[in-house]
Amino acid sequence: MADSIQSKPLSPHLQIWRWHVTMTTSILHRATGVANLAAIVVLLAWLAALAAGPEQYAAFQALIGSAFGRLVLFGCLVSVSYHIANGIRHLLFNLGIGLDKKTATISGWVVIVLGFTGAIKMMWLGYRALGH
Repeated sequence: MADSIQSKPLSPHLQIWRWHVTMTTSILHRATGVANLAAIVVLLAWLAALAAGPEQYAAFQALIGSAFGRLVLFGCLVSVSYHIANGIRHLLFNLGIGLDKKTATISGWVVIVLGFTGAIKMMWLGYRALGH
């Protein structure tokens, strides 16, 4: 019994595998899923400040309008944008579309680019809506 347990192969670590895009997109999808919880906290803080009154809302606006706040907001938007794009990619995978190695690699790069361009577009639309 003990011999059979010792003879089983071990799972390789991340350091052993050659890094590739599909591996990166898988890890990023999990990470952005967790990061989206932070985005929800920011959204709830905004709603709480809005409900609490003008002083609290002004304080929240000052915080989110600072360089750090804008960086957090951009990070939240990248996370949400990437997670949505990669979620659509996975829905296509479930339909059997794009499963070959070349297409999966190309779609992985497309999803990464869409994560950033989607966030940039949302920031631009937000600034435009606010008149900046």
